[in-house]
This record gives sequence, C-alpha cells and structure tokens, in this order.
Amino acid sequence: MPRCARSDRAAWRLGAYFVWGLPQIGTIRLYNTLSRSKEEFRPLHDTVTLYHCGLTVSNYAHLGHALATVTYEVMEKYLEFRGYKVKRVQNFTDVDDKIIAQGIKERSTPEAVAEKYMSAFTQDMAALNVRAAHVRPRATQEISQIVEMTSRLIERGFAYEAEGSVYYRVRSFPTYGALSGRSLEEMLQGSRFEPEPGKEYPADFALWKLSKPGEPSWDSPWSKGRPGWHIECSAMARHHLGEQIDIHGGGLDLVFPHHENERAQSEAFTGKSPFVRFWVHNGPLRLQGEKMSKSLGNIVRVRDALERNSPDAIRLWFYSSHYRSPLVYDLEAINAQERAAHRLRAAVEESPARGTPAVHAEPYLERFIESMDDDLNITQAVAALFELAREINRARDEGRDVRAAQATLKELGGEVLGLNFRPPKIDTGPADVEIEALITKRDALRAAKRYADADAVRKELMEKGVALMDSTEGTRWERIKR
Repeated sequence: MPRCARSDRAAWRLGAYFVWGLPQIGTIRLYNTLSRSKEEFRPLHDTVTLYHCGLTVSNYAHLGHALATVTYEVMEKYLEFRGYKVKRVQNFTDVDDKIIAQGIKERSTPEAVAEKYMSAFTQDMAALNVRAAHVRPRATQEISQIVEMTSRLIERGFAYEAEGSVYYRVRSFPTYGALSGRSLEEMLQGSRFEPEPGKEYPADFALWKLSKPGEPSWDSPWSKGRPGWHIECSAMARHHLGEQIDIHGGGLDLVFPHHENERAQSEAFTGKSPFVRFWVHNGPLRLQGEKMSKSLGNIVRVRDALERNSPDAIRLWFYSSHYRSPLVYDLEAINAQERAAHRLRAAVEESPARGTPAVHAEPYLERFIESMDDDLNITQAVAALFELAREINRARDEGRDVRAAQATLKELGGEVLGLNFRPPKIDTGPADVEIEALITKRDALRAAKRYADADAVRKELMEKGVALMDSTEGTRWERIKR
C-alpha cells in the first residue's frame, strides 16, 4: 500500500476513534539534542523530512545498527499513524578507510566489499521486519553534490584547500560546539585530532581527501580524491530532503564530531538556520559495560541474533528501554521477550464472532498515543499493548467478542511497532507426542487441584521451548525459541 494511503487511512481511523469518545488528541513532543529539552513537533511542510545515519558498510551489521534503524523506522511509522506524510532517508557510507582495509583483508575490492555488506544489511533488516527507507543513498553516488558543496564553502571562506585536500574552518562558524555543548578548547583537550599536512587548526576537518595510490578516487578541482565522512550526510540530506529538514537522527556517539560538523557545514553552505529542527539521538547498545562496536570487537551480528531469537522478541527487547537510554545486551532478557511475544500472538489468534459485549480497546489506544507522543516512549506504549492483550485473553475466555480489540492490537503492534505476530520456525525440541503427553499429565494434575505440580509441568515445557495457552476451548501449545 502506498505510504500516502497508509497515512490517510491512519488519520481516518484516529478520527473515528475520537468520534467514539476518546479525548482530543494531544501533540507530539520530541527531545531535541540542540535545545536539550522536549519540544512540540511541527513539520516545516506537508511532508515530514526524516534523515538518519546508516552505517559504513565494511562488515555485517550488528545489533547496535539494528537498534538505531528500528528506532527511526518506528518514528516514521508513528508519524504516519498520526496522519503525517513522511519521507525517510537512511544513507550508506560506501567508501572509507575501513572498507579499503576490509577489501585488502578479503582479497577483494572496496567496491565489492561495499556491495556485499549493503546487500547483507538489506537482508538482515528484512528478516527483522524493518521497512526500508524511501531513499537509501550511497556516498559514491553523490560525488557531484559533495564537490558542489565543498566548492561553495571555499568560495564563502568556510573552507580551504591544502595539498590536494580540503578542510572546514571550524573557527569560522560562530556557534560551532552548540550541538555537543563543548567549546573548541574542550574539544582540543578531550579529543585526539590527527595531524594532517596544511591544516590551519587541529579541529578543522576534511571535506575532501587526497587519495593514496591504489585507493578509490574521483576527479575534483583539488585532486583525485574522495569525500570526507561528514560532508557525505550534508550532501545527501540536502539532495533528497532539502536545505532544511525536520528530524535528523543517529546514535548518541554521532553528536560529536559527525553531527556537529554536519550542522556547521550545512548552515555555512546554505546560509539558512537551522539545518535541522530536531536533532534526535538514540542511546548506545552496550555489551559487558562497553558500547557495542566493530572496532572493539565486541559485536553481536544481527544475523546471528536472528538464529537464536525471533524478530518480534528482538524488537520487544529493543523496546524494553527508552530509545534515548543505553540498552545492555542480555540474552536472557531477549529470551524473556520471546515468551512475551508468544503472549501477544495468543491474543491476536482468530476468534469467533459473538454477540456478547465486546472488549473496548479505546483506553489502551489512548495510553499508547499518550506514551508515543511523549518523546516516543515506546516502553510505556508496549506496556499498554500487553494490558490490552491480557484483557483480550480474559474476555475471550468469558465468551465475549474480541475481534475489534484484536484489530487494534494488530494495528498498533504490527503497523506501528513492526511486530509480525508470527511464531518462529523451530526445528528442534520435544516430539509432538511427548508434548501432548505432558499436557495430558498437566490436565490431570489440575483436575486433582495439584496446581503447583501442574505449574511445574508448564515450566518444564517452557524450558523445552513449548509455550501453553489455556482457554475455555482447551489448551493450545506453540514452539518458541528459548
């Protein structure tokens, strides 16, 4: 379905909800890193423009990359649910020192390495049920835009050429450091800047880099070279979204220097401020006290995680912490979300039409919207969905009509939060006949009111990767990943 159609349908559905008696819808508030406060969100134009940094495709994506991508995908989907049209852009850095080094390691070319890991990222995100951004530009396809921006910055006195490379003068931009909240003196004391020939000031950063022999290169007025890292995103954001955009997202570790430099060069180029109205940053994923990072060698690849757990469990684990807070990798915590995903699947299982009083989902919808409006508080929004699921299961056992409530749960959990409500494919575990025998044993224990022993059988099955669902129609079971 086209995205504009989804937005129109979402707006109609929300309108219907409020006709049914919900309070007047509030406003979305997002935390802006630049102002260090929550602000009311209002887009510049009819379409919300959302840019978030992708990854340098030098290896397989890890869970930290997935966490960031899911955060901004959900932001896009929720804005659509609230009736906005959204254009989301996520970039690829496909030329970089790391990619060149990986090409040497794999006895391949930088181009082949980039293609390999871009394709792998696309596969991994599809497996995680992530909807692709509208545009996914690559740095190497934006060279003309990058050269144009760099030339203009030189003309305006914000940049200078030195021995085939071009650097941005950070001292020429009066508010440099406002995004990260650091002065130039603090930056010089707290950061390590590589000495490069011809640099006027240690904190100046490269817009264009002279290529070494054998490295990828493109023609420019200054040298055969390649773009610096920071200019890529400014060029791609401007090309695909315009000179001023509504939301720019990325990991908290990108605030300085990447986003600080993006802001400086973009506003210097256009003469317009602000370049970004809302700077939004997600917290890091940590492993054993450290940020998950390829350079630290402590990564958990997305594809490896999906071998162990279902997409829904991984997404629910992402949602267990507010997007701006750090999330600690914990396999037991993900396994617990596997069992939680099972409860949601049970709640949306097909139910018969009944004439008895229906479950009213509006209070849960209201809580969901209030939570998401408050700086995308997905954790609280998910809590509302689990309460709705519990009410659906209770009402179904009472013989009440739950179909409308199920539709709400599917829309909020599926279309907004990206859950697919499908059980994972499990090839191992006890045979069906063993499972049925244990369920029969449990039924007998319950009939004898030996509830502790019956619970022990349920726990035994759960440990073997089998979850039970009790209802007035009997006990159903499902294999889950452990």
